[in-house]
Amino acid sequence: MSDIGGRVLAVADSWIGTPYRHQSCLKGVGCDCLGLVRGIWRELYGDEPELPPPYARDWAERGGEDRLMAAAERHFQPVASMVDALPGDMLLFRWRPEFAAKHAGILADADHFIHAYEAASVLRSALVPSWRRRIAGVFRFP
Repeated sequence: MSDIGGRVLAVADSWIGTPYRHQSCLKGVGCDCLGLVRGIWRELYGDEPELPPPYARDWAERGGEDRLMAAAERHFQPVASMVDALPGDMLLFRWRPEFAAKHAGILADADHFIHAYEAASVLRSALVPSWRRRIAGVFRFP
């Protein structure tokens, strides 16, 4: 694990149990998957590099610009593939190959990730095949 990865993972773990709230990003109060990443960024670096525009709840929506992927490419370091992924890396997911990336999580270990899950909270989930095949990108915090 990299130094930054250990710090990211420690912060992500501290968000576990935060209730799911669409477009929110306050530890212990509420967040969605992007809010979790935004909150981790703020704890590590202070101000966020940009604020996201409003976005729909449906992470399987079709069409439109791939804004989450574009923002990740602007502010994070791309990782070639899951083979090179380390704990603390951010994972982006898309429902289908032709859809925009609409979900994010933090790799906890080879078989688990931390994310905000609608109708639940921030939790650690198994990176089962149904999640793994939807990984659209892997990014390291700077």
